[in-house]
Amino acid sequence: MRPVIPYVTAALLFGLGVYGVLRRRNAVLVLMAVELMLNAVNLILVTADTTARAVLPHGGQVFALFVIVLAAAEIGVGLAIVLQLYRMRASVAVDEIPLAERRAGEVEPHAGGPVPATTGGGASPAAGSAPEGQR
Repeated sequence: MRPVIPYVTAALLFGLGVYGVLRRRNAVLVLMAVELMLNAVNLILVTADTTARAVLPHGGQVFALFVIVLAAAEIGVGLAIVLQLYRMRASVAVDEIPLAERRAGEVEPHAGGPVPATTGGGASPAAGSAPEGQR
């Protein structure tokens, strides 16, 4: 068997997976791209096992089985995280996930720039300026 065809196929699969991880915004599609990369690694391991049996008999197949088990665990944990993200944010867009942890009492920054400072004696302008029913 010529090992060039599976190696080229694995390289294309891995490249497609890297492109999917770098370009996709949807967390489910990112997980699918990671699975593509893991399948490319499995293809390389099995191809290397069939072409070079002198080193370790069936070593590539055993490693591929470990990668399949790790991929199943990754999908289980990853989908649980994505479902929790969807419950909290109603979106699974990766670029909308806050990376910094907010502390108690910390105000979320505005998208337009810095938070405007209050004027006067420390109270906000709306506090006490109108009756409760007219605000």
